[in-house]
Amino acid sequence: QVQLQESGPGLVKPSQTLSLTCTVSGGSIRTNVYYWTWIRQPPGKGLEWMGAIYSSGSTYYNPSLKSRTSISRDTSKNQFTLQLSSVTPEDTAVYYCARAGGLPTSWDAWGQGTLVTVSS
Repeated sequence: QVQLQESGPGLVKPSQTLSLTCTVSGGSIRTNVYYWTWIRQPPGKGLEWMGAIYSSGSTYYNPSLKSRTSISRDTSKNQFTLQLSSVTPEDTAVYYCARAGGLPTSWDAWGQGTLVTVSS
């Protein structure tokens, strides 16, 4: 059974770049037909899909975040990463990594989530 685990700093200062890593176990991120995605949930708000990296390495982004978001992977470590630049307090959220099959939003496995607070 695939397992995902987010890691990274819990506090980021405004204007800096938020960086998170998702470590995957029990399955390879190179396996065909899966999207490896990042999702966030600000306090009191709904889920927001941020973007995904496909098993081939192709990337897909939410248009509203595309200019600030980069998703990459390290296949040797079975990890994929999120970078969100120029953060503001509005980027404070619980960030999740997840696996999706078929569509980038058809999530079938989740990490536990990690709270990132943007504050000076």
